[in-house]
Amino acid sequence: MRPAVNAACEILGIDPLYVANEGKLIAIVAPENADEALSLLQASPLGREAVLLGELRSEPAGFVLLDTALGGTRIVDMLVGDPLPRIC
Repeated sequence: MRPAVNAACEILGIDPLYVANEGKLIAIVAPENADEALSLLQASPLGREAVLLGELRSEPAGFVLLDTALGGTRIVDMLVGDPLPRIC
């Protein structure tokens, strides 16, 4: 996440994971192909900021976990209600 986005979300008291966002791609790729896929994305001007974001694990089943900046782990819950509106 860009520092400016993180700072704006902190000021507004909102979680950036639950703000509507456009123009992003999340690709699920086999681990043995991840480096090549990342290199191909980064070779494009539109993908130059592409990063390896995470990995799929079998445990804990049914949960998405996020490693926090402070070294902890939190569950990423399903969004309840409507997402914040987009300003386009």
